[in-house]
Amino acid sequence: MPLKPGDAAPDFSLPDGEGNLIRLADYRSQWVVLYFYPRDNTPGCTKEACSFRDAYADYQSSDVVVLGISTDDAKAHQKFATKYSLPFPLLTDADGQIATAYESYGLKKFMGKEYLGISRNTFLINPEGNIEKIYLKVKPENHAAEVLVDLASIRAA
Repeated sequence: MPLKPGDAAPDFSLPDGEGNLIRLADYRSQWVVLYFYPRDNTPGCTKEACSFRDAYADYQSSDVVVLGISTDDAKAHQKFATKYSLPFPLLTDADGQIATAYESYGLKKFMGKEYLGISRNTFLINPEGNIEKIYLKVKPENHAAEVLVDLASIRAA
């Protein structure tokens, strides 16, 4: 059955670019923006990461955690984060297991070739650990701002 708002967010423990183990459960009581992206240092992924970086002060002042996940290794994450001054953790889901749990990993097509990879999806997780909102096939440029607007209206409701 597909994930939907109200469902418990699948828990995970994944390493970040510096080898620290990041657990979703450690962020209970906080809002979490969990975004899945295909690959470090590609145009769309760079735009998306930089949009979260540029809005990061707003996320922090709203007590919201931002976590990025791809199948890239820690070294790639570290280089990417350093190159673009990313202030939030990028997590390594080497085998795509967590992305699969979030229905964000599967068969993709690019220039006529099929391959397995991560889809650009985002999950807004509430302080109780439940999925509040799901964003599928995200447009990278304005996504961070879109999530902030939605979060403000959810909190105001």
